[in-house]
Amino acid sequence: MPPLPGAGAHPEAEFPEYAGTYRLEACLGSGGMGVVHLARSASGLQLAVKVVHRPYAADPEFRARFRQEVAAARRVSGAFTAPVVDADPDAERPWMATLYVPGPTLAEQVKRNGPLAPAELRRLTAGLAEALRDIHRAGVIHRDLKPSNVLLSDAGPKVIDFGISRPYDSDLRTETGKLIGSPPYMAPEQFQRPREVGPAADVFALGAVLVHAATGRGPFDSDSPYIVAYQVVHDEADLSGVPEDLAELVGRCLAKDPAERPTPDEVMAALRPPSYEAAAFIPAPRRPAAFTVAVEAGEREGAEDATHVRGAAVPARRWRPARGRLVLAAALLLLVAGAGAGGFALWGGGGGSPAQAPERAAEGKGAGAVAFSPWSTTLRTGGRATPVCSSAGAGAALYCAVAGTGTVRIHPASGRVVWSDRNTALRDASAPIVSGGVVLSAGPDGKLRAYDPVKGVLVRETSLSASPGSAFPAGSTLLAVADGGTVTALDGASGVERWERPLTGHTRPDFGLYDEASGLAYAFEHASAGTSTLVTAVDAASGRAAWQRRLEGVLTPVATAGAGQLVLTEMNADMQTVGLVRYAPGKREAARIALPFRLDEPQVVMGGDAAYLLGRGGSLLAVDTGAGGGKAELWRLETGVGRGSAPVLGEGGHLYFSAADGRLLAVDTERGALVGQTRARLSGGRLTYASDLPAPVTAGRVVVGTAPDGSVFAVDGLEPGGW
Repeated sequence: MPPLPGAGAHPEAEFPEYAGTYRLEACLGSGGMGVVHLARSASGLQLAVKVVHRPYAADPEFRARFRQEVAAARRVSGAFTAPVVDADPDAERPWMATLYVPGPTLAEQVKRNGPLAPAELRRLTAGLAEALRDIHRAGVIHRDLKPSNVLLSDAGPKVIDFGISRPYDSDLRTETGKLIGSPPYMAPEQFQRPREVGPAADVFALGAVLVHAATGRGPFDSDSPYIVAYQVVHDEADLSGVPEDLAELVGRCLAKDPAERPTPDEVMAALRPPSYEAAAFIPAPRRPAAFTVAVEAGEREGAEDATHVRGAAVPARRWRPARGRLVLAAALLLLVAGAGAGGFALWGGGGGSPAQAPERAAEGKGAGAVAFSPWSTTLRTGGRATPVCSSAGAGAALYCAVAGTGTVRIHPASGRVVWSDRNTALRDASAPIVSGGVVLSAGPDGKLRAYDPVKGVLVRETSLSASPGSAFPAGSTLLAVADGGTVTALDGASGVERWERPLTGHTRPDFGLYDEASGLAYAFEHASAGTSTLVTAVDAASGRAAWQRRLEGVLTPVATAGAGQLVLTEMNADMQTVGLVRYAPGKREAARIALPFRLDEPQVVMGGDAAYLLGRGGSLLAVDTGAGGGKAELWRLETGVGRGSAPVLGEGGHLYFSAADGRLLAVDTERGALVGQTRARLSGGRLTYASDLPAPVTAGRVVVGTAPDGSVFAVDGLEPGGW
């Protein structure tokens, strides 16, 4: 194929012929990070395929960012974005294929045809607000909404390019000295407090985009990005030229304080009837050659006015949303609303009361003994904390604690609250500990409270030399580490001290793991130089050290394997997990398993020889720890969850974990495929941050999750496809 005229200069002399199995037919444009090509799927579906430039493909940090882009784009529904069809962020040249969307970008439309007409502007406002609502519901902050990232299609505006997006249930990381975003469309907090950027930053960008659409310029205008940054933080937005009926709403979007900006839902509510003029929905006459190739965000900036496909330059047509599609959308909305009502009845009323379940048949039996109906119970009476729960064996009982409320027992089959101590309002809550036949919960006065598990009566209180949150459950024993490294063991049932002693060689150890089969608790302590880890296996009942070894590397015990072996994660100097170590104390042999890529703060669960690692960025990796010198990776999956809980294994070969927006997700451990997820359960539609994200609890076939809206809910773990 001859070079495409007007395609612009590219950093590479030749383009790849394929991305995965997709043959790249034409170059649509190039940006700083990659090139976008036109391609077709096996069924003939037109795709836009973004292929990363070769130099960036060799950069692990950029690969991680590209992996995040793929995960974020997949996480949103696709109704208001270009849906991801396929991707391989780990290929030699990472690539992502999205559905090809015909239509100009908003930047091109305004450049060629001038500002939008008032009716078109109102339609754009509603469409972008709806898109942001969809994106934020998926737990993603776009962070780079700008005119070149908005495609104008017949079906309405589409938001593209999630290259610097972040799940807003994750810790935001920025690079020192680098400006992340496009200054004319960045919110003040992106310059001042980048770690505190939330969904409101996208609303600020929406306001700036609307000013551009209405006037052809931004609300803050200068050739210098530094001056623009100063104006964004300190100056009032220039709204001259914005239609009077929209100026007040746009001004609210551009408020300096994020709390003063409207939510996307409030933007849409402000536009309700009369919202649009009928003329705005009449599509322009269609001409065979009058189309514009849609390109991934940012790739079109600086390109020539004409778009070139297969060597032929074609003009852009003026964008007008199609009216017929609105009628169809309204009909579909009615159908979906009807279906949603049925789904809501299954979960129970809006107050969070549990749905009716065969509770009488289930009382006294395992939760899997009878047919199960999902339920949801709201526990929190105030505050914003997420409940934390634990189970007492195979579905016998569920115990939960909620900051600002108290400790409760819930029947796992029905969601019925059996008893509660709501008089003890907890400042901070950790999952209740079931030990020695009593339920232990940390009280607001720093004491450990013990409850009768049947009646919920407070039977005793125990003061700890260490904080209650550091009491480590080891079967019927509680281990508390005080300053100086002295370990105190308490009998879980009586609260009486069993033993107290310093651990030889340790100054401030942490307990990371308890193995019920052997009765051993594993203490570990990293050397100050970061080169080794001292690991001690302690008999929890007696305090006797079964063995102690100093192992090379920064290691953390996470699981036990067969024959008394210990599995530990290994971190590099940047505190990223780079491998697993399987240590056999009897042979004093350590087998190291390198991970195929680095993971940030992964949480690990073992199933046989398989280790499942869920990283902070949502990457889920399955590794065979018994593979020896063979290939250790079993599979990998990008879950799209920015911050997940510790994963747990349940019946039916499923792995479960929670997201910070209240979703419960299920993964098939055999295939490495996401097989189910519940809806998000936010507090008042807003995410509430928790330093520790509670893991789900399995009780037979029942899987129990907790959410930021204060609810505890249960689903059938054997049927995740029906969640």
